[in-house]
Amino acid sequence: MGRRATASMVAEAAGVSRVAVSRAFTPGASIDAGKRDRILKIAAELNYTPDRAARALRTRRSHLIGLVVPDACSPWEAQEIDGLTTVLQEHGFGCVLFKTRTDFELDDAQLRNMRSFNLDSAIVFPECVRPKRLAPYLDRAVPVYIDYMTGPADETLHDRLEVDLRPGLSKAVALVSGYAPSRIAYICGKTESEAEHARREVLRELLAERGLPEPRLLAGDFSYARGHSAALELFRVHGGADVIFAANDESAFGALDAIRYDLGLKVPQDVSVIGFDNISQAAWGAYRLTTVGIDLPARIQSLVRMILERLKHPNARPLCDRITTNLTVRDTVG
Repeated sequence: MGRRATASMVAEAAGVSRVAVSRAFTPGASIDAGKRDRILKIAAELNYTPDRAARALRTRRSHLIGLVVPDACSPWEAQEIDGLTTVLQEHGFGCVLFKTRTDFELDDAQLRNMRSFNLDSAIVFPECVRPKRLAPYLDRAVPVYIDYMTGPADETLHDRLEVDLRPGLSKAVALVSGYAPSRIAYICGKTESEAEHARREVLRELLAERGLPEPRLLAGDFSYARGHSAALELFRVHGGADVIFAANDESAFGALDAIRYDLGLKVPQDVSVIGFDNISQAAWGAYRLTTVGIDLPARIQSLVRMILERLKHPNARPLCDRITTNLTVRDTVG
């Protein structure tokens, strides 16, 4: 096996400096396009790739971004993780996934493991590991939190992407108000979830503003199974509803299948159903779910933009961006 090619070997073969080789492999670095192409061509011929560990020692940059999530396999989280890793890789970053326990925390051993990666940044879902607890394990890195604007601000330095729920939910409430519903139900998500709390409270406020009845709350956990059982409970025990809001699309799917196949009712003729997230499966022909959601590519671009801005200006004041929700109308309201 031959000796691994080095930056010096590439520089000599290309007739450039080692600094030029480094710039050629650094996204966004200042270097003539023709020179970069020549360096990359010669590097490929020599089978050269930069030594990330050595570069990290020199620059104190690992080019690793942590993703702290409560769930890695539910449809929403899976779609966001897929989109984030794709865009971050395009910017030259690798991703390290950290999944919290069921209480949305990471224990000390897991946090020490996170620290060992020397992350450049971390994207943290709103339920997970609050900034004050996370900060000592990130050293210089400043995390970006998804924020539903519900609780008091944590004074620990962190950047925020605020999700404004009112525009999308307001349209959903306006849509159903046209049918004058007298019985409204809401299938909750996990009680520990900030996203669930925010969605429930904003929905209650908007219903009250339009003079619509308080929703009957049904315990849920964001799952298909609980959405299914909650819908059965609603109709068999509590007399049913005209409109069901669900904390996410997956539980709305469970409710739809219970309504159609277990209860023999029609959607939307007998009951309307509205979900939240607008995951790709919501458009499937079996569901055609009316749902509130955000523009996922826009959310991802905003997160990445803040990471890049923070790396350029590590001592800047907290950064904040905001995205809004919208309503996608399909076949489950009428």
